[in-house]
Amino acid sequence: MNLPNKLTVLRVILVPFFVLFLLGAPTFGSWANVLALIIFIAASLTDMLDGKIARKYNLITNFGKFMDPLADKLLVCSALICFVSLHRIPTWVVIVIIGREFIISGFRLIAAEQGKVIAAGIWGKLKTAFTMVTIVIMIPNFPGRGMYVFEQILIYICLALTIISLIDYLVHNKSVLGGDM
Repeated sequence: MNLPNKLTVLRVILVPFFVLFLLGAPTFGSWANVLALIIFIAASLTDMLDGKIARKYNLITNFGKFMDPLADKLLVCSALICFVSLHRIPTWVVIVIIGREFIISGFRLIAAEQGKVIAAGIWGKLKTAFTMVTIVIMIPNFPGRGMYVFEQILIYICLALTIISLIDYLVHNKSVLGGDM
């Protein structure tokens, strides 16, 4: 197993620890959110690092192509589901965001069967980056009404970017479904 794949596996391994600390603040005390934040940032950095290493040294593998996006979705979806559990984000918003991930993943599978590759578009990249930043801002759970409102604004921007990126993927790749869209 090469280094990029090891970093991807590490990201998957970090997810349960991230969830444990994010949800375990009452049990672990005030340091729990700090530990959750450190783990989330470290896991996010492995995502950037594994891709750069894989491309630079031509270490791209089928395992990496499959597991890297799966590990990313696992990390982000875990955070969003935890925020639902903590009553910090509406359930329906998370359902829409996760639903988009399933739709795009399915779309990519259909494209792959046709020998096509659907690259991440600018809206998808923007959605991913903005969602990661929003999660990093939300993890510390800063007190105050102003911070709550700011977080909610960020969440709804994430939601808008999710919908825009979904539409963008579907419009620019409608040929994958035979153009009947």
